[in-house]
Order: sequence, then structure tokens, then C-alpha cells
Amino acid sequence: MFFPQDCPVGQKCLGPFLARNPEMELKVYTSRAFKLTHGSAARDLKLIWNYSNFSFYEEVTKELEVDMPRQTRKNGSLYIHAALVMRGEEPFTGRSLMSYAVTRHTTYTPKQAEAFKLMTENSTAKKAPIDDRPISHWRSKLYINVMANLTTFDYNSIPSELHQFIRITESNEYMPFLYLNELSNRVKDLMPLNQSAKTMPLTIHYSPISLGKMRLFVTMQQSIEQLHTWGFSEKDGDEIKGIFVDTDFYLLMLTFMVAAFHMLFDILAFKNDFHFWKGKKNMVGLSTRTVLWRCFSTIIIFFYLLDEKTSLLVLIPCGVSVAMELWKLTKAFKLKITWSGLKPKFELGTTTDKEKDTLQFDRQAMKYLSYVLYPLCLGGAIYSLLYTPHKGWYSWCIQSLVNGVYAFGFLFMLPQLFVNYQLKSVEHLPWRTFMYKAFNTFIDDVFAFIITMPTSHRLACFRDDAVFLIYLYQRYLYPVDKKRVNEYGQTFEDDQADKKDK
Repeated sequence: MFFPQDCPVGQKCLGPFLARNPEMELKVYTSRAFKLTHGSAARDLKLIWNYSNFSFYEEVTKELEVDMPRQTRKNGSLYIHAALVMRGEEPFTGRSLMSYAVTRHTTYTPKQAEAFKLMTENSTAKKAPIDDRPISHWRSKLYINVMANLTTFDYNSIPSELHQFIRITESNEYMPFLYLNELSNRVKDLMPLNQSAKTMPLTIHYSPISLGKMRLFVTMQQSIEQLHTWGFSEKDGDEIKGIFVDTDFYLLMLTFMVAAFHMLFDILAFKNDFHFWKGKKNMVGLSTRTVLWRCFSTIIIFFYLLDEKTSLLVLIPCGVSVAMELWKLTKAFKLKITWSGLKPKFELGTTTDKEKDTLQFDRQAMKYLSYVLYPLCLGGAIYSLLYTPHKGWYSWCIQSLVNGVYAFGFLFMLPQLFVNYQLKSVEHLPWRTFMYKAFNTFIDDVFAFIITMPTSHRLACFRDDAVFLIYLYQRYLYPVDKKRVNEYGQTFEDDQADKKDK
């Protein structure tokens, strides 16, 4: 894909017209029509930029104000037509050599809800209903590329994704590939259209592009369009675009490699966590409040991502985590659900004496913790209410809770540390799961300042490191007794002997 072979000798070959170093002009038009005939071209096309001193290998940026037709302002569409012609010639005459591309430069998407300060700004904005109907938005940026490689193609084996760009001259040469880069169109660059906006800003970026990068971008754009047909939103596709457009190529390759390890460790951690809790018969040495907090925080983060209309690529794994934490909660509290018709009945299991000792330590840790946690969370919520814009009261509640989860979440990990300290033991912890999660935490650290993420989430990555290092220190202080019998009547040495016999 990135380093294609030239056409072998003896085959029917297509050479690049660009090798002649032709003098050409780049012309950019707007039109309400997607397909142009000779009659409509003269009537509807409007020239917005004529780059007469066009150079294939020189990057150019041009800022314009584009007139919006009345039909477009009334929730209509507008298309961009770009043509690369010989200098002094006019496109769409049927006689000129021309490279041509078209794209719809408006899109339909719901208007973003405006944020405001709940306690200080006008109350009329608070009462305005949120309109989820899609309206026409203008893309404020246009990215134009010309493929700059002087590649000779075999006529019978041209890559399928390039067929739409092929225009052949009488001398069996292909015209330069003119590419309107839709993969670089981002949601953050959209501007809502209304009837009062007679002009809209447009920034045109021109740059040459390699053949391999162009093929990759075209293929990815086709994949994103396929995702849209499956129900994924424009924002979901935008998350994928950001990976390819906003990231350096070598960093992108490194990210793919690290993400593969991240996914592997996630799967292994999930598998071992499930098996650990599936076989857990009691909560001796484990903090039930830590389990409860982890479940609560996962639910809060899920609703926060839902409120922010986060990509399904992030939302679905978070939903799976919620289901897992709810199941672990039933194991921690020995909760059984029985059904009497349509009416559920909840039963809590009995607590052993050793579990009561653990609960006592857990309760003591939470008592000390509450002196710090509650004032911090309350103070943060009040500050956010007074000084931070929000979309509504629900958004403020979710934002305040998730800030508490991110900023002070490490405090809720402390009860387990306190229980370990009181019992002078760490054997009850799922260490294999901890190690897999620790590897992922350190991977998150590496990319915490590279990948775009909320500051609170970035700090949470380093927060988890500190707690895990304390866990490791406790493991050093309280080594596991390999001769101690566990709840299944087995010892570590017996287990190793069984494995050797096998």
C-alpha cells in the first residue's frame, strides 16, 4: 500500500501526467448541485478561490468568507467542487484536461447543547427545551490534496480505491489525483447554519500527499461511512478520524502496538477477576466498601460518558464493566434474588466471625476517610456550581459526582490498605488480576500526556500508580505463607506438587 511497485516492462502502463511539470490552476467552487451538467455549471457554480500560481509541492492555507444561498440557510445543502486545469483554461467545458473532485460541505447533525452557569446566568436559557432534531452545519475547513508520487500503474491492476480518481489523457497518462480529504473533517469544526448567516468562514488547506497515505485515508473514510450505515453517529466516526488525522504516523504505529497489549491485559484481567470472584465464598480480608465504591464509581462514569454523548467505542466497554461490578457486589454482600411471580425478593447471606473482624476494620477506615472525603466532594460541587458552565442541573450533578470519582477516588482504595495493615496479610487479594491491571495503568501513564483526555482522567492514571505501589510494599511486608491452608483446604506447596505430578 505505501510502497507500490511500478508497472513492469511489457505491460500496458499509465504514466503520471505530473511528470511533465505542467502549469496548472486550482479552482474551487460552491454549488447546490452534486452533479453538474454544462448548463447548470454556468448557472449555479460560484467561484470562491482561484489559485492561479499553483505549485504541486507547496503547502498553502487560504481563509475565505463564503456566501450562503438562501436555500442552504433554510436547512439545505451546499457542495464544494474543485478542479485542477491547465493554466488559462476553464473547467467543465468538455475540452480541457482536468482533475476533478466534489464533496458535500454541509452535514446534518443535532445542535450542541449550550453550557451556562446555573446560578448566575439568565434563567430563560435553563428553561429552553433541548432540540435533538438534526440541522444543517457548515464545515469551516476544507482539506485539498494532490497525490505527488510519480508512480506508473499497470492498467489492469489499478487499486480499486483509486478508480474514482483515474482520468486518462489521450497519451495514456493519468491526470493528477485530486483528493478532497473528508477524513480530516472534524466535528469540532462544524458551525450551525441559520437564516441570518449570509456568509460563513472557510479555511482551505492545500498540501501534497503520498500515494500510500492517500490510499489509507480513502479506505478509512469508506470504513467510517460503513459504520454510519450500521447506526454509528458522526461523533463515533469523528473519534476514529482523530486517531489517524491528529496523530503522527510513527506515534500512531506505536499506539496500535501498545493498544494491542492493553487489550490483551484487559482480557486477562477480566478473565482472572471473574474466576477469582466466582470461586470466592467469603469476604475475609476484603473490603466490601471498596467493592461498593468501585461499583458506584463505574456507574457514575458510565452515566457521565452517556451525558457527554461519548463514542460507542468507549461506552460499550464501560457498560460491560458496570455489569461486572454489579455482579461482584452480589458476591460481596452474598445477595440472592428469588422471584415470586414478577416480584423479586432479596436475601443477604450470613456473616462469619472472621468476616465481622474484616467489616470492623473496614468500618473504622471509612470513619477516618469520611472526615476528608465529604468536605472535598461538597466543596468541589459548590465551586463547580458557581463558576463552571453546565448544560443543566443533571449535567452538574453528574459532573460533580464524576469529578469526585476521578479526583478523590484513590481515597476509597485506602480502606483495603487499612484492612491489609490490620490483618498483616495480603493473601486474600487477586494478585494476578492486580498485575494485569497494573501493566495497563503504566501503559496509560505513557500516553497520559499524548492522547487527548480530561485532566481529571489524566491525574487518575497517576493516582492508581501510587496506590498500586503501596499494595506492592504491603506484599513485601506481609509475604504469603505458602504452608497456610486456604478456604479450599489447599496450600501453595500442595498445588505446586500436583502440577509437577501432572
